[in-house]
Amino acid sequence: MALSWFRSYLEGRGYYVTIGEHQSKWTSMTCGVPQGSVLVPLLFSLYMLPLSQIMRKNQIAYHSYADDTQIYLSLSPNDYSPIDSLCQCMDEINSWMCQNFLQLNKEKTEVIAFGSKEEVLKVNAYLDSRGQTTKNQVRNLGVILESDLSFSSHVKAVTKSAYYHLKNIARIRCFVSSQDLEKLVHAFITSRMEYCNGLLTGLPKKTIRQLQLIQNAAARILTRTRKSEHITPVLRRADPYANFY
Repeated sequence: MALSWFRSYLEGRGYYVTIGEHQSKWTSMTCGVPQGSVLVPLLFSLYMLPLSQIMRKNQIAYHSYADDTQIYLSLSPNDYSPIDSLCQCMDEINSWMCQNFLQLNKEKTEVIAFGSKEEVLKVNAYLDSRGQTTKNQVRNLGVILESDLSFSSHVKAVTKSAYYHLKNIARIRCFVSSQDLEKLVHAFITSRMEYCNGLLTGLPKKTIRQLQLIQNAAARILTRTRKSEHITPVLRRADPYANFY
């Protein structure tokens, strides 16, 4: 019965294109799944399972999240031979996708090396000689990672977005209740500051202070505290057990 359900879900489907009042002919679908449906993530993961065999064969570690697949390996100083296995794995993945109605988006395929500045330069040079273009920073599920794992670009992006929303919230604070104002701050500011903030542990105080200033600005808007007044007592009164950056 379960097999019949899957068969009815996948077979007998088609598509057409509509532009204004014009509509193309109905064309039968030979592959793919309906977008936005409940079974899509499960079926896509099952469809991509053979990729794990390619990675294991080349002794490459991997992690998959929906349609995002990350492959990674560790290197010893002055031993870059595992990179050859990485390049071989990439070629086999590209070939497998071509044979299975998929296409490897090279523009979104990013390579980055983590480590000391000297080692990263050596690894990048070796990767470039193998035709792999490297980057100094990449985005992983909304977090910006840099080669030195300083997270300065991530904190800068969070700061820029937070101040943008704080400015808009400040404009309308006279027209909304305190409860609604608090909801807006949590939705647009706090959620961004707390997202994956465990990665920021151990960063220099200079970097963390940028986030503390955002928290202070949000508290001033909520409590209508002037810039000339100290904000720490206000934060303590609001929540004695609160964690500050």
